[in-house]
Amino acid sequence: MQTVLYPLKFKPIFKDKIWGGRKIKEQLGLDYGPLPNCGEVWLLSGLWDEQSEIANGDFEGDEINDLVETFMGDLVGESVFDKYGEQFPLLLKIIDANDWLSVQVHPDDELAEKRGLGNGKTEMWYVMQADKDAELVMGFNREMTQMDYANILKDNGLQGVLNHEQVKKDDVFFIPAGRVHALGPGIMVAEIQQTSDTTYRIYDWDRIDVAGMRRELHVAQSVEAIDGRLPEQYKTEVANVMNRTVPVVDCQYFVTNLLQLQGEMEKDYANLDSFVILMPLEGFFTLNWENGAIFVTAGECVLIPNLIKKVVIRAEKYCKMLEVYCQLEENEY
Repeated sequence: MQTVLYPLKFKPIFKDKIWGGRKIKEQLGLDYGPLPNCGEVWLLSGLWDEQSEIANGDFEGDEINDLVETFMGDLVGESVFDKYGEQFPLLLKIIDANDWLSVQVHPDDELAEKRGLGNGKTEMWYVMQADKDAELVMGFNREMTQMDYANILKDNGLQGVLNHEQVKKDDVFFIPAGRVHALGPGIMVAEIQQTSDTTYRIYDWDRIDVAGMRRELHVAQSVEAIDGRLPEQYKTEVANVMNRTVPVVDCQYFVTNLLQLQGEMEKDYANLDSFVILMPLEGFFTLNWENGAIFVTAGECVLIPNLIKKVVIRAEKYCKMLEVYCQLEENEY
């Protein structure tokens, strides 16, 4: 008898980082074992060499891309499968910065393809927690051409043209490919991004690792990747509304909405040709569908297959979550 698709949870993938802290364990309760500095937990990854494994039900232990290959549009959506094939198109993670991350930039799809790197990397951050006076780097403080940028690098003037932003809980930053950025100490974020692990590290604060070495920089590779346009503001404004679906980011690679819920919410995805991911940031909820129910808490996510169109999200206490899916031109949700 063929197994019916159901909402999927995943085994976490923990990442030791020189700049990582302890909030993933202390605030989210996730046990990352002997790692000295857990900087990231990947909640859902389709990267070929670091795929997420299913953590629940009949498919427990299977890798996500195997399920995409088997169920195709029933899992991810017909238009999504047509565009992305057998690789799951998004990577969801939580980042805990106890020190500055490197100042970095990611290539767009065109440059990544030109360099044989697969996808580009557009992403977003939702700030889950921020210490007092925490800040990050987001873009430049003035318009910047690639030639300007190359000259500034030669003159060691990068730090003088970086834009610093004060950060508080619930801030949102959209980071299109080409925008320089760096997460600062005392910040924990949820990150939604294209499936890519390509990062051009521009500056690493003259940091030395435990082996007495500096991390590799990718200054030359970064020049062609830079998009130095100056937006009106770098921070994304998000409405603070209970028990409604609030738009956060809508781009060609993913849509992210915010749900702040206490009680019950019915969702009907009949006009959406995509999977849907629910990622709690605070609290927990129960996801109910026709054939069952599943409990999901902060530090996890759940993938609702495209085949399942009607669900009920029930939060007995306050729960804040992100709703993520692909909105291609064919979709009408």
